[in-house]
Amino acid sequence: MTLRKTLTAAALAVAATTGVAKANTIVDIAAGDERFSTLVAAVTAAGLVETLQGPGPFTVYAPLNDAFAALPEGTVETLLQPENKDRLTNVLLYHVDDRKLQAADFPAGSNYFKPVLISERLCITAGDGVQIADGTGDTANVIIADIIADNGVIHVIDKVLLPGERPACH
Repeated sequence: MTLRKTLTAAALAVAATTGVAKANTIVDIAAGDERFSTLVAAVTAAGLVETLQGPGPFTVYAPLNDAFAALPEGTVETLLQPENKDRLTNVLLYHVDDRKLQAADFPAGSNYFKPVLISERLCITAGDGVQIADGTGDTANVIIADIIADNGVIHVIDKVLLPGERPACH
């Protein structure tokens, strides 16, 4: 049994014996889904687990493992090294908004949204689906919207968002 599964089982056992309901936070949902194992490893390495288990509200644009695998070879391993914690944290915070934004909250057309990484912007286009342009000018697609957590919402995306230049939005 993996350490994560052992800890999850232990937490559930504690909650069951103490009568305390287990929260269903963004981290809990991601940790319970193997498709997000790389994201969970990155959030852990960046020291953001406690933050994303907090009260929020948060919107997380959550890349699947395949999105991380599509990055240039060695990128994930490099970001996970302790000396790159600040860079990893910036990439991860680029995927987080400090509001609860469901798909219906995105206005039609293209609009700038400010992730927690304050100096950066995302361009979110809603219409026939939802697309998110990042600082590289590339676009991620929301492939699963509105996974509701106790402290926010998750939108599953098919690309890792990377900070950089402000994306063209209008």
